[in-house]
Amino acid sequence: MHDQAETLRRIVQHKADDKSLSESDTSGKRARVITITSGKGGVGKTNVTINLALALSQMGLKVVILDVDFGLANIDVLFGIVPKYSILDVIRDEKSINDVLTDGPNNIKFLSGGSGVEELIRLDRKQLREFVAHISQLDKLFDVILIDTGAGLSQNVMSFIMAADEVILVTTPEPTSITDAYALVKMVSRRDRRKRMHIIVNKAESIKEAEEISKKLMVVSEKFLSLRLLKLGYILYDDTVTKSVKMQKPFSLYNPKCQAAKNISDIADKLFSNPTPDGNTGAKGFISKLLSFFGA
Repeated sequence: MHDQAETLRRIVQHKADDKSLSESDTSGKRARVITITSGKGGVGKTNVTINLALALSQMGLKVVILDVDFGLANIDVLFGIVPKYSILDVIRDEKSINDVLTDGPNNIKFLSGGSGVEELIRLDRKQLREFVAHISQLDKLFDVILIDTGAGLSQNVMSFIMAADEVILVTTPEPTSITDAYALVKMVSRRDRRKRMHIIVNKAESIKEAEEISKKLMVVSEKFLSLRLLKLGYILYDDTVTKSVKMQKPFSLYNPKCQAAKNISDIADKLFSNPTPDGNTGAKGFISKLLSFFGA
């Protein structure tokens, strides 16, 4: 295990000297990589991810969702689509990145994580280089990569959060959800206080309630953790969401005029109303950072 970890570190540390690893860092476009996460389960994180992807696609952006909730992958369940392959097939070099992308509605794509992370540390230098080359293709194919993590504060989840250029934290008005969201922000602040973190309040009973929760989390995060949270928006409680889940259809397609669909559209507009943040590293930079965390 020590040798494998050392291999991962060497690849990341010396990638700038390796043309095949650094080529896409200096040429071509880079996708905007955004990790969507939550402090606890049951807050609607995956639903937010899917409908945000659809809203961004509606804006003309090419979007892919990477489902890395290894314990409970829900993207395919909410879409009612069973993916034929997962990222595991790419790691084993049995399929290309194009082969494993599954078609979702309205031109979005999604990629199942499978049990991929555990496999990564078993690869040698040549295999890792090939895997990074595969993942780098996402920069050419997409404008946005949304990464749906598991809930909670596990090392795997934290690695995906810290490797992404941006993070969207989903919480609800429930006290336990707010407490767990703050705990996650605390863990992020210990690693990088400059991390770009947005906050969405889901299932709020009113705009006033959503605004109060956002403000509370923003104030305590900046005062006690020196980390500035960015208010991205809210999704008001909507019966349509529950009905759409039962029908295995995203709520913004099930009823495009529902309150939740309007809210998610506003969130998408706000997220992309500003230019891509400085220092955007794309899919290539994301996977390189991720490998360094798993190799540490």
